[in-house]
Amino acid sequence: MIGLKDKPQYIDMVPDFKPMPKYGHLSEKTPELLDSEDAISAVMEALWALPDMAAIRQAAGDADAAMPPGGPDRYREVKTEFLHFPARDGHLVELKVYKSPHVAADATLMYSMHGGGMCVGTHETQGAENVYAAINRNIVVVSVDYRLAPEHPFPTPIEDCYDGLLWCKENAKTLGINPEKIIVAGSSAGGKLAAILPIIARDNGTSGIIAQVLHFPALCHPKFFPRDKYEFGSYIQNAESCVLNIRQFETFLDFHSPNPTPDYKHSPLLAPSLAGLPPALIQSAGVDILRDESFAYADALAAAGVDVEIHCYKGVPHCFPGLMTRHPHTPVFYERYNAFLKKHATSSNSDSLV
Repeated sequence: MIGLKDKPQYIDMVPDFKPMPKYGHLSEKTPELLDSEDAISAVMEALWALPDMAAIRQAAGDADAAMPPGGPDRYREVKTEFLHFPARDGHLVELKVYKSPHVAADATLMYSMHGGGMCVGTHETQGAENVYAAINRNIVVVSVDYRLAPEHPFPTPIEDCYDGLLWCKENAKTLGINPEKIIVAGSSAGGKLAAILPIIARDNGTSGIIAQVLHFPALCHPKFFPRDKYEFGSYIQNAESCVLNIRQFETFLDFHSPNPTPDYKHSPLLAPSLAGLPPALIQSAGVDILRDESFAYADALAAAGVDVEIHCYKGVPHCFPGLMTRHPHTPVFYERYNAFLKKHATSSNSDSLV
């Protein structure tokens, strides 16, 4: 069994903690969550009872993600293929391409990074979001299967993702994409990566990122969160949330960044400047330890002059659309996601938007 901590290390747990004024009300659970949280907890506890991350990965597998009722028919509306690119150390990293059979020429690239705490997860961890994006004929989705901790700790995951982005730009004709029209996207740990990439690209003079999609993102190591500037109650308030609790999250953090120092490449909220970054869509969950850092990052982006749209879904847990496909919030989540993609994705055939 993976050794979880007896108590959190990076923040003091306050006895009789009271919800904080701005966002505390968002933790009031919906009836649907109350009905299902025991079952969700049982699944998560069974995974964490396994001996190591390799065993968890094997148990989780990479089955095609379930689509919500009324969602796309992924086997008719989207086709997939696998490619590989060499990372900076020569390691071959896998890419999974999702696109419509009728995709337009010079489509926008949606560069997708999956969640899983930088320790678990594969392409299909974010498979439903990839499929929803790929039914837009102006989008080609490329998912990157970056290397994982603890075998490959920080900074390998972000370096793999950046190297993959450069490879996609260099191989734009093969992919059928416009290398100057790129949306970066991710959920959870993938949302963190999707926030970091535009900062690295800006600082390195890498062009083309026009928008960023950050779903349930982990945006600052709790040890370094600027509590003097932003409300930070969700880490305590949702400490025992059924999908991701504090002890599980800190285990991921310690595997990925065993001796952390303040660094925007694992905590983008700490970036010296967020100016000049592309428009962002942030979607988060009320019953999530990561909730308040989404609001903090939205505030920081807005203060830097970045166009940001943020939505937080009251009463549901981390990454709820993949776990609660029939929840009333789930179609709203995808509607907002699709609308953002439609706003920013273009191709050589602008009439092909869906």
